[in-house]
Amino acid sequence: MAPKNSDRFIVAYNRIDKSLAKITDMPSHFSFSRKIDKAKVKNVLIRNYEDELHEFGSLRNAIVHNRTGLDYAIAEPHDTIVEMIETIEEKLSNPLTVEDLFKRKVHTLQSTESLAAGLKLVREKKFNQLPVYLKNEFVGLITAEGIMNWLADQENENISREIPTLFDILTHEKRKNTFRFIKSTLSVYEAEEYFRKSIISGNRLEALLITEQGGKDEKLIGIVTPIDLLKID
Repeated sequence: MAPKNSDRFIVAYNRIDKSLAKITDMPSHFSFSRKIDKAKVKNVLIRNYEDELHEFGSLRNAIVHNRTGLDYAIAEPHDTIVEMIETIEEKLSNPLTVEDLFKRKVHTLQSTESLAAGLKLVREKKFNQLPVYLKNEFVGLITAEGIMNWLADQENENISREIPTLFDILTHEKRKNTFRFIKSTLSVYEAEEYFRKSIISGNRLEALLITEQGGKDEKLIGIVTPIDLLKID
């Protein structure tokens, strides 16, 4: 016999409650509501679903405290409610990581290569950011803004004569901290939070650069851009 909605709801609720206790380091006897309020400061997923979680807490109390028998719950949650709490529990217990969604072969360029080589990648691969290295050392991220800044600083008659290197373009990147290295196990929700905070701070990130442990000296295994995150449901 299929489990009742109230039973499925309580199972998912209890799992979320344990996850909240782990996130907050709060004892199990603290209320669900208090755990949510503390966890939302640390966890973007909790913050995104704060209102729903508080409502689930009220519904759980109605189910548990108003039972009139072992096999009867006075409140049987609707299918959509059960599916929602189970989805949130799954996202919380097994969050998608940036490696899950964005690990791929990354095209990098050497700082000694020409701007033409970079523009070829932009044209063929539709890239908006170009990671640049000096041998194995990361030296910067070239953006469309940096290329435009270089063009703006050139005399019209010199543009066709010069063959700039990518290092030349990097010197025209006025915003130096447009990227951040992140470890491969970072959740997609935390990645989204980095972009959100960068906008609030006025120092907008162009890309998150993925390495195994988040070190800039490690091999680059993926890139996340704001546009990438917009495509995620």
